Amino acid sequence: MDNFVLVFGGTGNYGKYIVESLIAKNVPVKVFTRDVKRAKLKLGLKPEFFEGDVLDQTSILNSLENVRAIIISLSAMHPKLIRKQKEIEHDAVMTILNEAEKKNIKRIVFISIYDIQKELIEKLKLDVGFLKIAIEERLANSEFFNWTVLGCPPSYIIFTRFTRKRMMLVPGGGAPLIPSIAPQDVGEIAAQASIRDDLNKTRFKITYSEPFSFPEVANLFSRIFGRKIKYRKLPLFGLKIASIISYTINPYLWHLVKYVGLLNKFPKNLVKKIPEDHEKLKSTFDFQPMTLEDYLKTEYKIDS
Repeated sequence: MDNFVLVFGGTGNYGKYIVESLIAKNVPVKVFTRDVKRAKLKLGLKPEFFEGDVLDQTSILNSLENVRAIIISLSAMHPKLIRKQKEIEHDAVMTILNEAEKKNIKRIVFISIYDIQKELIEKLKLDVGFLKIAIEERLANSEFFNWTVLGCPPSYIIFTRFTRKRMMLVPGGGAPLIPSIAPQDVGEIAAQASIRDDLNKTRFKITYSEPFSFPEVANLFSRIFGRKIKYRKLPLFGLKIASIISYTINPYLWHLVKYVGLLNKFPKNLVKKIPEDHEKLKSTFDFQPMTLEDYLKTEYKIDS
């Protein structure tokens, strides 16, 4: 009997919350992982684990036994993985889809970038954007799959990563306003989507109800942590030079600079639609959106 929801990328920033939400719903969940021991330390013993290499077709095929739905949340945005970004975020995903079709597994939930704006992706030469476009086109052109795409913005994690002690240093300063979301909310929405069959050929933008600005977030951090945290714009010139110099050794910084470029040029037309996109989520899924303040208090174990 096909019971499991199979999660690719189940130990990642979104993946771990996807797995937790599925477990909370008593949904049988299987996690594809390169290292079962490390995955168990992160996710506990409740999921079933399949140890394999996502770049190996046989591993993917074998992982699909007794699976009724697949959630794909793969990312290679890590210094140790970035050289294999195309292989992980494109080639492996295509293999997953091809093998799923052979196994008659129709339900696919794909975690993608917030929006597919080809002109901006081409202008910024955003590699991950081209990869996601190809996957989304593969799904859109399929008559077989029952698919849902969840377009995710930077999560709340980005604000904490730019903050050190009493300073929020933002490369390029950031766009005036950007969407963001608690990773817990992505996990809950993805889990709900995977066990529903009525969301075929649907794309959602996963966002909180309001946009965020870095200066405002710095003020929020100051209030929550009880110390003044200053917002500062970090010039991009030095970062760009460093990314060029280090490219042959490790291209991670190069890709990071491109990502920062998107963060600084986030389209205003998408910002205007944030309330509308959020309402679509609220009317479709049963969840209570987590505020940035609640997220910080949860992550840092701060009493109200």
